[in-house]
Amino acid sequence: MSEREDAIFKTTGCKWLLPVSGYLGLSLDQVNFLACQLCALLAAFWFRLYLSPNHVSPMVRHAVATLLGVAFLLFCFGWYSTHILAVVVVNYFLIIKADISNVHRYSMVTSMGYLTACHVSRVFIYSYGILSTDFSGPLMIVTQKITMLAFHLHDGMCKKSEELTLEQKHVAIRVRPSLIEYLSYNLNFLSVLVGPCSNYKDYIDFIEGKHISWRLKQHSGTCNGQNGYDKIPHPSPLNAVCRKLLVCCGCMFFFLVITRSLPITYNVDDHFVGHASFLSRLTYAFFSIQAARPKFYFAWTLADAVNNAAGYGFLGMDGSGKPCWDLVSNLNIIGIETATSFKTFIDNWNIQTGIWLKTVCYDRAAKHRLALTFILSALWHGVYPGYYFTFITAIPITIAARAIRRSIRHHFIGSRVLKLGYDIVTWAATQLAICYTVMPFLLLSVEHTIVFYRSMYFHVHIISILAAVVLHQKHKPREPSATNKPAPPSSSSTSSPAAACSARCQPVHSNNNDKVN
Repeated sequence: MSEREDAIFKTTGCKWLLPVSGYLGLSLDQVNFLACQLCALLAAFWFRLYLSPNHVSPMVRHAVATLLGVAFLLFCFGWYSTHILAVVVVNYFLIIKADISNVHRYSMVTSMGYLTACHVSRVFIYSYGILSTDFSGPLMIVTQKITMLAFHLHDGMCKKSEELTLEQKHVAIRVRPSLIEYLSYNLNFLSVLVGPCSNYKDYIDFIEGKHISWRLKQHSGTCNGQNGYDKIPHPSPLNAVCRKLLVCCGCMFFFLVITRSLPITYNVDDHFVGHASFLSRLTYAFFSIQAARPKFYFAWTLADAVNNAAGYGFLGMDGSGKPCWDLVSNLNIIGIETATSFKTFIDNWNIQTGIWLKTVCYDRAAKHRLALTFILSALWHGVYPGYYFTFITAIPITIAARAIRRSIRHHFIGSRVLKLGYDIVTWAATQLAICYTVMPFLLLSVEHTIVFYRSMYFHVHIISILAAVVLHQKHKPREPSATNKPAPPSSSSTSSPAAACSARCQPVHSNNNDKVN
């Protein structure tokens, strides 16, 4: 085996599937990950049917979920999993022994500090790679869970009820978790490899068998108890799981057939950059970025299906009376692919990470909330220079997009034809801007990023900065018209029971308007 092939198939995890890796042409860590997620899917069905709260105690469910999660970590990462286990154990002792008034700060510094140290070692010690499987993904998920739990614990044990928002009251933790509860929340097999992160109280309700019944009663209560949802049997997640698995199959097929034929690195190939026309380079960049998304769609949708198969992720009943299983969904593919603005795209992408950023930073900062949230997001993702190029580039584009929308959108909403034309143009502009912004995130290095932006003549930077400056100077606030009034309050503050009932189970892409732009 050549040195390059050896690098592709090397891992600190289990090597039982090395022949499968060679046959499929995928790295061994990818094959191990896929095998563990498929095993997790089967285990999730077993967990729901044979280890339901009606059959076993919460302690048994906690123990089984934890042991399976640790087994998956060991299978995928071998001794590297000690990084993840160590940070979980250390932070448990922090929340038990540390001053509760500062426990959220200690947990944030400890977990984010360790994660950053691992990110730095990957970049500067191993030169944009590692010797084997990348364990930073699970460590990033665990960091979210550790810090979110610490903030919710601080809210529940240190703050008065009137100091909390309605959302914070719902998720506040009033009692320190036991060791098995803490380990189960952070290391359970449903989310240990790729997430998503969910709040501690929802997870405990799931383990104790209150997850679905509580949401059915809540939904019935908001509708004056007239629908009888609190009396029906628990809805089955089978339809939701099958639908999400079909999406996974489509994404896997797309990845194997299309994605691998459109490598991102070809955007900075010397011959391509030097000989292809600007339109050809722009077209390839657009389609290569589009083709890179299905691998994320696959991983997050499969993780969502695993949680649903175990009976976790029930959001409520939708407007047509059908069960909605999108509580822990991490993306909405339709919302992403049809996004006509930067905000819409962000609201549909990596949803649970957006909620985490809002919970631990944006809602807590006294000033400079947006800047601090961007900094935390960048540190959490890693220390590759390309990540910071992406975040910095997004700032003028976001400002310009807002300015353009405020300045011209009202001219197009009076006619269906004009509105359709406006939506088509803004969709194309959004997708091209996303392509331009996200490219450094995938190229990683400064050198490749500069090569790409030079090949694009920095046109999005120039256009967005000019648009932001010119439109900011010309724009004057207008009084809202009868057809363009501010949106009504969110469902959490809606006073009408009928409105609350219809808003209880919204699609994912319209359920995150409070996310950070």
